[in-house]
Amino acid sequence: QRIAGAISGFSSSARSRRFVFNIAIGFMPAALVGFFVYKSIKAYLFNAPVVATAFIVGGLIIWWVERRAKPVVRIQEIDDMSGLDALKVGLVQCLGMIPGTSRSGSTIIGGMLLGLSRKAATDFSFFLAIPTLIAAGAYSLWKERALLSMADFPLFAVGFVVSFLSAWLCIRWLLRYISTHDFVVFAWYRIAFGLVVLATWYTGTVVWAA
Repeated sequence: QRIAGAISGFSSSARSRRFVFNIAIGFMPAALVGFFVYKSIKAYLFNAPVVATAFIVGGLIIWWVERRAKPVVRIQEIDDMSGLDALKVGLVQCLGMIPGTSRSGSTIIGGMLLGLSRKAATDFSFFLAIPTLIAAGAYSLWKERALLSMADFPLFAVGFVVSFLSAWLCIRWLLRYISTHDFVVFAWYRIAFGLVVLATWYTGTVVWAA
């Protein structure tokens, strides 16, 4: 509904234009960084130590953010965001390119550190995911186009439909939950899983390969 309203009201509503422009501004850092460092990320960062470390460090940051003194909230709703606010969140989103770092976690926690309310940070993170994930998926498909054929179309079609329906069914509950609950449980999960990956990689119990 929000996307349809922004599109239909783009020419007549300053609120709709600000929303669209903020999403575009927030998207640009990840688009530029991803374009220039995609190969390096894939070549050097997709390994067990990096992923495990990112899990642990990310968990510690989330735990610290949730346990610190209650911060001053400057922005209650995404409509209150300026272009500069959107750019800052977009820069934080670039951290999500590090394997083991959650894109949504980076933008939500980063948004909260930048003065957004939990709800505003959550809403903006999910709207920002739309162009970011579409662009990332399209770019990956283009880079690997030599490996694809029309015979793969049914596989992608089924995956698309199932993921769309599952997201559609879950998204309202998930947004409501995230915007009203803290991330401490998720922080401990990240730390525990990161330690398991490090331990199994170090002992050779599990061969973690990209």
